[in-house]
Amino acid sequence: MKTIYKNAVIYTAADVQSQVEAMIVEDGQIIWVGQEADIPPVDGKVINLEGKTVIPGLIEAHIHPIMLAQLLEQVVCLPPVIHSIEELIEVMKQYDPSAKGCYEGWGYDEGKLAEKRSIIRSDLDRVSTELPVVVMRTCAHIISVNSKALEIAGITKDTPNPPGGEIDRDETGEPTGILRENARNLVLKHIKPDTEQEIIEKLVKLSNTLSSYGITTITEMMATEEPFDYFTIYQHAQQKGVKQRVANYYHFESIQRKNPLNLVSTNTANDTYIAGIKLFADGSISGKTALVHEPFLKSNQTGIDMTSPEEILAAARKAEEHGVQLAIHAMGDKAIEQIVNTCSQLTPWLTDGPSVRIEHATMISDEVLKKAVDWGIGLVPQPIFLFCEIESYLSNLGLKKSQTLYGLRSFLDAGAATAITSDAPATSWAEAVNPFISMQVAVTRKAYDGTDLGQSERITTAEALQLYTKHAQTLTRTDCIGQLREGYAADFVILEEDLMNIPADQLMHIKPLATYIKGEKVFERIQAATGVGNEI
Repeated sequence: MKTIYKNAVIYTAADVQSQVEAMIVEDGQIIWVGQEADIPPVDGKVINLEGKTVIPGLIEAHIHPIMLAQLLEQVVCLPPVIHSIEELIEVMKQYDPSAKGCYEGWGYDEGKLAEKRSIIRSDLDRVSTELPVVVMRTCAHIISVNSKALEIAGITKDTPNPPGGEIDRDETGEPTGILRENARNLVLKHIKPDTEQEIIEKLVKLSNTLSSYGITTITEMMATEEPFDYFTIYQHAQQKGVKQRVANYYHFESIQRKNPLNLVSTNTANDTYIAGIKLFADGSISGKTALVHEPFLKSNQTGIDMTSPEEILAAARKAEEHGVQLAIHAMGDKAIEQIVNTCSQLTPWLTDGPSVRIEHATMISDEVLKKAVDWGIGLVPQPIFLFCEIESYLSNLGLKKSQTLYGLRSFLDAGAATAITSDAPATSWAEAVNPFISMQVAVTRKAYDGTDLGQSERITTAEALQLYTKHAQTLTRTDCIGQLREGYAADFVILEEDLMNIPADQLMHIKPLATYIKGEKVFERIQAATGVGNEI
């Protein structure tokens, strides 16, 4: 049956200024959009939206859904719950460790803790000396653990740093309990994993949360085949109630162990598909593990080199062989330059989107940016990092350099394929997955505390919407989404506010009234008043 939506402010995202008043949906697809006076004579249900705003379903082009779904069951070590190590210890003590035999928390940022330092083993020994305690830093690249966890992992002062990882040590050489990058796995491999069924149940809960934010398509940026195959898990999760489409990016090591790439799994028309191969070139700015040319402030640290030109080329060849993307995590300018120079030896192999994506693309010079754009490399930044991790950025890089980071204005002006993403849960904000926060940061270039993040890199609200819709589709290559136009999926979000006509610093407070995927209502916010809220 046809459904006619009329009397609305509909931003199609087809171009920056595209706005209509009505659209017709049939069998999960948009069959017409235009002005109300031009609605064709068709039979069907008519819904008067009474001036409400409609936008395309939002595409989260860099997120970690399984990690996010699991972490939401752990202790949230972020404001407004946690403000100090002392509070963290007390809250962790209340956690029930029986399910997995350990205490787990996530999200701490030393810049937001009263003590202004990282959590170490002696802190977490106050939670338990009998069971392991593991707390993940906000960046997800660093964990802090107690003495029991170090004991179980066999980590002592004589344990060497694993390739691509670091074990922090005190002045006597003893491990402090802080494990960076690949060193995390020395402990994490001993933690009881969720069962496949438990993961699916958590994903179904998360799907409802994502729908409440207007998110209709997601990526899985850390897919692997062990202990469970993520592609299969998402297929089963969609059968159990997950509504969002899912584009999976498999870690290259996983692809080498067991290659899941085939004509079926990589078909972008499917609701779950494998979109690409993932590599890590470095770590994080806030953790001082991003690979940079100049040392971080008050430090001789220049980050961790986690890949090589040879590995990049090998992964690119595999991606080309199977017609998928290569997505490479890189935050530091040295890491990004290495990727761009290496990829310049290749010829792009995809025509419907970037063959190579640089995830984060935090620090990039004008020269390297031009070279990346000329080759066709996609850039996938997270301006929310500056918004909520500003203390770490100022401490590690200073204000002047921080104001140039995640430069969406520069990216757009250079003609880059780019999008706005959150990388949730890998940042220090409890509601990081809310796309309207990221839009606000991109438009205002202001941190949560008011710090000016560089006004020259501001973009408009209309551009921000496109970067979460039309342009995000280009980055993921998912078929027929990201715009409200004829022949596209009926993925759309109804808003009370006209996001183009409210103060930019109010964008983060937008709460969708309803979300539709393929024409099906998957979320509706209960309205206090009668009227349109009962019909949408």
